[in-house]
Amino acid sequence: MERSCGQEITLEIPGLRVAAKVWGPADGLHVLGVHGWLDNASTFDLLAPLLPGVRLVAIDLPGHGRSDHRPPGHAYHLIDYIRDVHSILDALEWDTVSLLGHSMGGGIACMVAGTSPERVERLALLEALAPLTTEPSDAPTRLADGIRNLRKFDAKVARTHPDRESMVSRLRQASPGMSEEAARVLVQRASIEVPGGFCWRSDPRLRLPSLFRLTRGQVYAFLDRVVCPSLIVRATHGFPFDQEEARAQLKHIKDARVVEVDGSHHVHLDYPARVAEVLELFFASTRRESARSPGTHRGS
Repeated sequence: MERSCGQEITLEIPGLRVAAKVWGPADGLHVLGVHGWLDNASTFDLLAPLLPGVRLVAIDLPGHGRSDHRPPGHAYHLIDYIRDVHSILDALEWDTVSLLGHSMGGGIACMVAGTSPERVERLALLEALAPLTTEPSDAPTRLADGIRNLRKFDAKVARTHPDRESMVSRLRQASPGMSEEAARVLVQRASIEVPGGFCWRSDPRLRLPSLFRLTRGQVYAFLDRVVCPSLIVRATHGFPFDQEEARAQLKHIKDARVVEVDGSHHVHLDYPARVAEVLELFFASTRRESARSPGTHRGS
């Protein structure tokens, strides 16, 4: 399977340096790739070469891959990631963009599209929909627990693994269905050599429970503002989403189409050709729609 590591770049956003990888022609369709929780930009290594005519910039979210960690005492929160993506688009000098998000990255992309609909031309979600929600009555306890966890957090020396092979095995155990090749792709970027072996680059604070979640009603309000063509790619053996809630969310997205692809949660890494075919059709069809509707904000 072809793997193209892309061109490494660094983007400066307020207070942080964000690492990213770039594929495709400068005049190609601008696509920002946003990975899932504890993954990194390499999640698109096998998919990117199969998307001709696409300028794909895949980022390492703060705290992941080779990007900076947030300052001491700070937590990682959805709202901050939404702001980060806006800052990244500004750093790229992209007024408009097509968003491609996997898992948590899809939830972030979805919220960016609802926050700034004028900037998002297309939305492609891989094994993702809106972010996790909470009941209003649970918010105080979640925040109190989150603050308590942060206060107790002690950034101890990260656990050392004897080699990358053991990290590959651990990742596959945590992600049922992931192929060995997919795990190797992610581990290569997610690990760093240290005395005595290797450790994960990701910020340990990423594993702390979120301080705060939006309510279902708040998420629906954002989804109501997603006006661009939207593609949801589901894997046949993917994440066990709440199907009733997924159907409810889809009713709030004006132009959503759902495609099922054979595979597991990291289907874009395990079977990139299957996902590339679906994405190519989506990009091509929405370009034609844009050409027929020059008065809309959906450029190409």
